[in-house]
Amino acid sequence: MLDLIILGAGPAGITAAVYAARKRMDLLVISPDIGGQAAWSSDVGNYTGHQFITGPDLVAKFEEHMRRYGVEVKEGERALEIRKSGDIVWLRTDKGAYEAKTAIIATGKRSKELGVPGESEFKNRGLTYCATCDGPLFSGKDVAVIGGGNSALDAALQLIKIAREVYIVNNLPSLLGDPIMRQKVESSDIVTVFNGAQVLEVLGERMVSGIKIKSQDKEEHLSVQGIFVEIGLMPNSDFAQGLAKNELGELEVNNRNETSIPAIFAAGDVTDVPEKQIIIAAGEGAKAALSAFRYLSQHK
Repeated sequence: MLDLIILGAGPAGITAAVYAARKRMDLLVISPDIGGQAAWSSDVGNYTGHQFITGPDLVAKFEEHMRRYGVEVKEGERALEIRKSGDIVWLRTDKGAYEAKTAIIATGKRSKELGVPGESEFKNRGLTYCATCDGPLFSGKDVAVIGGGNSALDAALQLIKIAREVYIVNNLPSLLGDPIMRQKVESSDIVTVFNGAQVLEVLGERMVSGIKIKSQDKEEHLSVQGIFVEIGLMPNSDFAQGLAKNELGELEVNNRNETSIPAIFAAGDVTDVPEKQIIIAAGEGAKAALSAFRYLSQHK
């Protein structure tokens, strides 16, 4: 019988594991991957203590810190169901079943899809959801970034360094995101921004060859070899049936990271805590672990 199961190994889950290990809790971390969305970030310039660090480098430091405590991690495993029966939290994954006295859900978010013709056919055939992962494959090519927030701007800034032409297709009247990032993107000679534009279809045969958009009430065809979808994220909370969620599907938590079911806590981007930032997720993970420890101290 474990003291704690942590679902997810992004900033929230890893920090929770470090805090729980320091409290000598018997724990297990289960996650499809290490790092979550943080591993996809290119330039992280606002994590305290690091004036500049890449997402993958920061995640490597997180993982190294966690591994030093000998935390057991089951990587490549995805949660399918979590529930509580009596004093036991039961977890079912795609590879097994587990039980513990407490659990922390830190499963983060995943990319939203466009939902247009051609999207599913060309996934990983020119259409991707991660510029950090796949950007280098499009060196010297024309690419389109779909979105207008920070994630889209971050992708565009990465692609400016390697692509020949970068189109930004934004369905809002103007770009959002940090002013510094907007200024860098808009001042680039190779960037063309289509504001108030809608993606109609992804085009191609064996690989992506273009994208059809509607801009200012007329259809346009952009000849591109790469498409990067950056239109936002959805919480990975589908498996957590029975827990209270908001209209976005985020798990509702209080200031102690308690969910609507006692002994089940949640932290990071999967929750309704405002501002999805790496440093905030890490702090929430620390709080969740301390709350789980407090729960165990108060319940036999």
